[in-house]
Amino acid sequence: MTKAGSVSKITTLVDKLSLRDRLNAEEIEALSAVLDAPKSVSAGSDIVREHTRPMHSTLLISGFSARYSTLEDGSRQITEINVSGDFIDLHSLLMKQMDHGVVALTDCMIAEAPHSGLIDITERHPHLGRLLWLDTIIDAAIHRQWLVAMGRRSGLGHLAHLVCELYLRLQAVGQTGDLSFDLPLTQTSLGDALGLSTVHVSRLISELRSEGVVAWAGGRIDILDWRRLAEIAEFDPTYLRLQSEPV
Repeated sequence: MTKAGSVSKITTLVDKLSLRDRLNAEEIEALSAVLDAPKSVSAGSDIVREHTRPMHSTLLISGFSARYSTLEDGSRQITEINVSGDFIDLHSLLMKQMDHGVVALTDCMIAEAPHSGLIDITERHPHLGRLLWLDTIIDAAIHRQWLVAMGRRSGLGHLAHLVCELYLRLQAVGQTGDLSFDLPLTQTSLGDALGLSTVHVSRLISELRSEGVVAWAGGRIDILDWRRLAEIAEFDPTYLRLQSEPV
């Protein structure tokens, strides 16, 4: 791995962490050093299997993945969509056995960080350790918002909330245009995230289009009216912690 390649694998992670607090050169080098060489994962493949005991945590360099739980009838509930720069199972460092899986929703590039190296980071770089801790706390906040959406928001509000959330999370890692972003997910995956049938998801996308708030075609979303979209979603971005506050 060249030095340039070593840096590129953590660019989105550094972008995300730096949004919340400044990283110094030593901390960036520690992040780069703890990660193994990037590797590809095909869409539909498990990155982390349910009930396993991983000895590493995984950084999503590019693509989309999802945390999921499988029910006895084989149906799947997605509990979070992961984007570039997410440590998709950082909590496995302390959790040990996984109570859910992580699947690649698209072709992905990932890099693994051995738990032994992450423990070393917490001991040698306490500020960086706190930033990674904050990352897991934000994951928990995302899960709370998904729970509220699943239980209390309308289907339209739930979908609008997901679009708002993904736009801001992707914006934080430089993966958006001017109120636009790529979301190359199937309606089946969106249905698993929303707890709805693909037919219902298709109707909701059509409704957002007819409201004039988004143009959504071919895996590309253009937000035409952010204010109205956020109003439909009752969206409050506080839980994403997008401001700089030293930790």
